[in-house]
Amino acid sequence: MYVAITKLHIDEFLKLASAHPVLDVRSPGEFEHAHIPGAYSLPLFTDEERKIVGTAYKKESKEKAIKIGLKYFGKKMVKMVEEVEKIEASMGSSERSKTILVHCWRGGMRSAGVAWLLDLYGFKVYSLVGGYKAYRKWVLAQFQKDYPFIIIGGYTGSGKTEVLAALAAKGATIIDLESIASHKGSAFGNLGMPKQPTQEQFENNLANKLRDSIFDFRDTGYELLDLNRNPQPATRIYIEDESQRIGEVNIPGSLFNTMRSKPVLFLDIPFEERLLHIINSYGKYDQEKLLNAILRIQKKLGGLETKNTVNYLLEKDLYNCFAILLKYYDKFYLNGLFRRENPEMQIRKIPCFSTNAEDNAAGVIAAI
Repeated sequence: MYVAITKLHIDEFLKLASAHPVLDVRSPGEFEHAHIPGAYSLPLFTDEERKIVGTAYKKESKEKAIKIGLKYFGKKMVKMVEEVEKIEASMGSSERSKTILVHCWRGGMRSAGVAWLLDLYGFKVYSLVGGYKAYRKWVLAQFQKDYPFIIIGGYTGSGKTEVLAALAAKGATIIDLESIASHKGSAFGNLGMPKQPTQEQFENNLANKLRDSIFDFRDTGYELLDLNRNPQPATRIYIEDESQRIGEVNIPGSLFNTMRSKPVLFLDIPFEERLLHIINSYGKYDQEKLLNAILRIQKKLGGLETKNTVNYLLEKDLYNCFAILLKYYDKFYLNGLFRRENPEMQIRKIPCFSTNAEDNAAGVIAAI
């Protein structure tokens, strides 16, 4: 029987992935560690089965591994088809075309087997040449590119993330690193946030966001905008000034270096306004969680300041507690702010009277 499975290279694969389901047939453990954003897990083998098949391949032969794999595969065929039907149905009637994209680790036997099954059942199947490994190569390449970043700077408590959201509401293109990292950057950054992704998943999510920010979706697919010949608001990407480390993940070095070379719009907001903003943001959390966050930075904060901060917290004096912490973070941020190639030329202060995101977003636009 002729199998009508089209193999696509990564750029073509990602174009179709914006409109059709992507099935990751690697093991659950591989998928949990990291995957293409938006992909569905449809494992051909469990983690243990994958280990058995892999061992047979290495120690015995390819044929032996295939025979073992077929035993596992045969029992799952019906269930896999039914699962794909559910996934395809969830796309909505307007998007249903029975088009499916499949990949495994290297674009080998696992994706080929599932693609054959789905094609036999009547799906239009596309597989990824080189598999997830090719996708990871694409991800890392995204961090080597130059991007038209405008860096939104400001001391802790300036509401920079809220300003990004306000800019997005006005139609600007933004990259919200803290949202992608599931962390707000400081010792308190995990409070109220979901579990952080792995480093690899963070990179995958970030690469996809970068791609979306510089590509214009047309009926014919994604077309790279000519940033010089066709200047427009979408060619500016607003991104928050961050340390390279955000919680447990790191901004890739080459991308971080690009960020450090771009112009900074520094939101110059009075200390008192930022302090009130911090209290409103973090004062609602349990005392124990706040205490643990303070203790995480006690070495850098110093013994005396840590003692005073903790005492103020235990006395429920959030004003003086966070005032000490804010002074510490101001000093820390100021040190990083000027570690740039040409800080005097790169940094432009925008006077702001409060942490009102709408007003400060308007100030950013006016400055541009």
